[in-house]
Amino acid sequence: MSPFLPSAIEQRAAETRRRIETVAEALFRRIGYQKTTVADIARDLGMSPANIYRFYPTKSAINEAIAASMLKGVADEMEAIASAPLPAPERLRAVLHHLFDSDMRLFIHERCMHDMVQAAMTEHWNVIERFIVAVEAVFARLLADGIAEGVFAPTDTAAGAEIINTATLVWTHPVLLADCLNHGKTEPALKARLDAMVDFLIRGFRA
Repeated sequence: MSPFLPSAIEQRAAETRRRIETVAEALFRRIGYQKTTVADIARDLGMSPANIYRFYPTKSAINEAIAASMLKGVADEMEAIASAPLPAPERLRAVLHHLFDSDMRLFIHERCMHDMVQAAMTEHWNVIERFIVAVEAVFARLLADGIAEGVFAPTDTAAGAEIINTATLVWTHPVLLADCLNHGKTEPALKARLDAMVDFLIRGFRA
């Protein structure tokens, strides 16, 4: 067997981890992260809690794996949008709309997921930080594309990406977004304000 191919034991372990994450995520969505116990996850899987602990030392570690997987999915979708055959400003708007819509879908409309997100942001900042790096890399790429297209003025794309991220944080940060909604803002109103901010940013980067 090639040393680069996973063994049958490694494949079974990876499959068990996937099953644990799938069942745990379903429970987090149904009853909430705080209310879900490792015993609940084990019961739904038909295994003992001790067997869960062979793969994940804590419920928090399961949460970390789920958060990393969810955010990777969002980042991959952003990359696909950023690769579309459209002018850079249109792709930038589409990426920011996708971030907003993903937050609403994953963390706001499913209220039981909100405490999982808060736990991940408190306990697993490294996962969040990797996502922020991926987001800013997409912004920097779109700025570079816009410069190449002649629609954006030459600029430090890394610094510009950080500006975009900071300027739009209220629409892409689950906790800030939830706070806006809790204080009477509606989803359509927030999206309209996001569009206004994107217009402002695009004008600022124009050649």
